[in-house]
Amino acid sequence: MTTYLLAGGGTAGHVNPLLAVADGLREKDPQADVLVLGTKEGLESRLVPERGYELLIVDKVPFPRRPNRQAVAFPNRFRRAIAQVRAHIRDRGVDVVVGFGGYASAPAYVAARRERVPFVVHEANAKPGLANVLGARWAAGTGVAFEGTPLKGSEVVGMPLRQEVISLDRAASRAEAAEAFGLDAARPVLLVFGGSLGALRLNEAFAGSWGDILAAGWQLLHVTGERSELVDPEVPGYAMRRYVDRMDLAFALADLIVSRAGSATVSEVSALGIPAAYVPYAVGNGEQRLNAASAVDAGAAILLDDASFTGDTVRDTIVPLLGDRARIDRMAAAAEHVGTRTGTANVIAMIDRALSA
Repeated sequence: MTTYLLAGGGTAGHVNPLLAVADGLREKDPQADVLVLGTKEGLESRLVPERGYELLIVDKVPFPRRPNRQAVAFPNRFRRAIAQVRAHIRDRGVDVVVGFGGYASAPAYVAARRERVPFVVHEANAKPGLANVLGARWAAGTGVAFEGTPLKGSEVVGMPLRQEVISLDRAASRAEAAEAFGLDAARPVLLVFGGSLGALRLNEAFAGSWGDILAAGWQLLHVTGERSELVDPEVPGYAMRRYVDRMDLAFALADLIVSRAGSATVSEVSALGIPAAYVPYAVGNGEQRLNAASAVDAGAAILLDDASFTGDTVRDTIVPLLGDRARIDRMAAAAEHVGTRTGTANVIAMIDRALSA
């Protein structure tokens, strides 16, 4: 029996691909022991047990960014975290470690190396995090979601995706999706969303321009986020939702998408062959703009600036695009070329190679 230790977490960007690979490993070998390494504070502390996997705990030890008290304490705290992971590896007879970035990954990489256990790295963002930069130096294999990600010895494997996305037949699901959202399956749909918490900039822009979308002959499915205070105008052709738990149905209905450019979003949208207008979130280290770059370069998407994105942007840029069906079709074809639904299988193949090396 093979024992896998999957390390990562903190945010959905690390947890979701980890869980996709965990599910793939369990499906491939039901007798395998699939364990997850994470922190008590991260999103994994809730999502991993809910999915039926055992969560092994390691201390959360952020890399210091500036000289302060935390930086002084870092060496001892990091050594303690490494020791915790080494104990997990020995106690559970771990055969291979798979890291997805986040606080749990850095000590996992060092511990695996010291225990002479092979490990592989998956980086979901076009701009890699510090843990994966460290791990890629010694990894048996390093996979990245996006072309051009600067990690040593990496290969493009794509993003491990949710099963409902991998198996989605958009054409076959369109009628069901239209009924679910109260829209007409025979008319085109613009899907706008900004993630689970929404995107204030997108919400404000479309609050002042939804009428222009409808006047262009399109319908609008607008997922505002649970914190949004927008009032639903309750007009035919405009479906407003605070939250959607079946995003596969939203994707089935979408002929064009306007959204942020998180790594999972870009990967899912491209894998499904949906053209997009990305409005990268303008904070952090600029990874969202880089995440969208491969789709934009391939002609599958356009990039719009967050700071200047308003209702006028919708009227001046989005509405003319809605009227150019030939361009949308070309973008959709390009998206199918740049995206992949085989990310999970590709990562598992990389793990198998590490085990057999």
